[in-house]
Amino acid sequence: MAPKSEVLGNKRKLANRSKDPSSKKPKFDKNQSRREDPEEDVSDDSEISDFSDADDGGASLGYTKSQNGAKSSDNQPGKVFEKGQNSRESHIKQKQLAQERKSQKPLADELHRTKKLWERLRLKSRVPKEERQKLVEELFSITTGRMKDFALKHDAVRVVQTAIKYATPERRKMIAKELMGAYPLLAESKYAKFLIGKLLVKGDEEVRDTIVPEFFGRVRKLINHPEASWILDDIYRGIATKEQKAILLREWYGPEFHIFRQTQQGETAPTAELSKILEENPSKRGPTMKYLLDMTNQLIQKKMTGFTMLHDAMYQYYINVKPGSEEAKEYMEMIKEDENGDLLKNMAFTKSGSRLVCLLLAHGTAKDRKQILKTYKDTFQLMSTDPHGHLVILAAYDLIDDTVLTSKSIISELIGKTEQDEASNIVVSANDPNARLTIRYPLEGTSKALFNAGCADDLKLLEELWEIRKTTSKKDPETRRKELVAALSPPLLAAIAASPLDLISTSHGSQLVTEALLSCVGDKSKALQAIASTAQGDPNEVEPSDESAVAPLPREHISKAPHGGRMFKTLIAGGHFDKASRRVIPVDPPLHFADILYPFIKDHIMAWATGPSSFVVVSLLEAEDFSHKDKLKGILKKNKKALEKAATEETPEQKATREAIEADGEEKKATKKKGKKSGPKKEAPVGNMGSKLLLEKLRG
Repeated sequence: MAPKSEVLGNKRKLANRSKDPSSKKPKFDKNQSRREDPEEDVSDDSEISDFSDADDGGASLGYTKSQNGAKSSDNQPGKVFEKGQNSRESHIKQKQLAQERKSQKPLADELHRTKKLWERLRLKSRVPKEERQKLVEELFSITTGRMKDFALKHDAVRVVQTAIKYATPERRKMIAKELMGAYPLLAESKYAKFLIGKLLVKGDEEVRDTIVPEFFGRVRKLINHPEASWILDDIYRGIATKEQKAILLREWYGPEFHIFRQTQQGETAPTAELSKILEENPSKRGPTMKYLLDMTNQLIQKKMTGFTMLHDAMYQYYINVKPGSEEAKEYMEMIKEDENGDLLKNMAFTKSGSRLVCLLLAHGTAKDRKQILKTYKDTFQLMSTDPHGHLVILAAYDLIDDTVLTSKSIISELIGKTEQDEASNIVVSANDPNARLTIRYPLEGTSKALFNAGCADDLKLLEELWEIRKTTSKKDPETRRKELVAALSPPLLAAIAASPLDLISTSHGSQLVTEALLSCVGDKSKALQAIASTAQGDPNEVEPSDESAVAPLPREHISKAPHGGRMFKTLIAGGHFDKASRRVIPVDPPLHFADILYPFIKDHIMAWATGPSSFVVVSLLEAEDFSHKDKLKGILKKNKKALEKAATEETPEQKATREAIEADGEEKKATKKKGKKSGPKKEAPVGNMGSKLLLEKLRG
């Protein structure tokens, strides 16, 4: 007997290197042996022909192999069927059995009928109104009283959603009441959660107050659920009232806050401000902060970081820890340790999240700030247009001392890398209510023209960051601003020179052009020349907006637009008007825009002097650096009669205003009560005010 190793070796050699043709059979040998098998049974031919695909509308398969003695694929070894059946018969029987089992379930007939109704109702444009009304009535006759049964079935919940869509307000309230007690369960369903959203969107305050309290006491469980967490956060963010939001958020502070939800005596409404809660119960600070930290950390570890409720809870935690303490440092590290940076990116797009990021930038070290900016790479452009995300960019401008890092990370991404991208991005940003702040803030600061009354919260946050900056920043704020302006200047001036008409076509675009030309550093000659060239042409003629268009729309001359006149007037003055000193503070170096503009408008100077932008001509006469003042006065004196006519006649704008006031006065007179006397009304001024000033200057 050969040794074991020798036998194994021979086997390995025979399996891999044997040249014996009989040791390895080709694949077609097996098929050949099957065709020559004398025991093959072809008795199934008739059965196959009886159930051919032609009966179902398919093409005939033509079983030629079975006629030649080939074995039918339905009776291959390994497939076991009942006696006298092939695979097709067996499949038909299985479907019958499945249908029988389905019909034995509760509400089987009702489900079948409602699905048929849904199939018809979901066709919006093809169903007449009368037919749809009948279908809806039949649908409600079936589902009323059984809404919960239908909603808890994954294949029938769409029927309830359709019922909500076409229901009256009273019926929606009825559906909301029928589903009471099942909302947390519906929220956990992959499909039924959309039913809750549909009911809240279509319903009224009564429906809202029916649904939202169902989630009280279940926040910790539902916020960790992969399906229910999103509908819960949607309710918190967009549906719940202020008091309901406070109750939901308080559950992040500990189990006692959802067990004892009643307001204390004398308290008007529950508060979610953690500072007030800890002030009333200082002894609970440790357990409350630990519970809150554990809940937030649990969601962060699960990568469920897009919830507004989570960001609100995180903000409450951070503002209640001492800056620079171990708690604050550990919290900063927990946020930074998020591998993909999804947490920081999601936080930038919510109110509390963006404020938390701003505070992290304010209290963080230079290394922390650099890592935060790195996380937002390729996201700054999207953030600039967001109502909350743009605040992170403004905070970075004010807090980061390394302006080279800021310009490379933020400014280059906001504006673009190519000249074409720079021009288009600046035009779009100039007219976006949020993005324009990120471009104009280094130029203007917190001017009223940039931050209107609706930005009071933004200014309050920036002032808070300035206070923190005094202890965490080493660079002078004005030095930092000038360095940022130097980084912004080249692309801004290039965009103005490349696309002047696109920028000045809107009020906000004109404001950006004005501030850029006044505040930017570097060579401004091309940009000033491009802006002056937009004033050429006859103001009384209408030019096409786009010559390449098939049907070009008329474009109004820039002198007819109020923002155009203001822009030219400010640029001619060469600076902003200071209310305190009541004089214009010129920029250095001076622009000398009056001499650049005059050659473009001198041929139509009287149209300017008697038109809506007549104050532009007044500014030319008042400009100290204007070298063609005598020529301009001579032209105006020759056309003194035209000025007098414009100064005394009603302008088109004044006429439109008068007619609107008269129409409004007649309506008020018709509804005015007797016995009330109104005081004397002031007469509106008549005539072009700029033309009047020009006449006074000519007389003087």
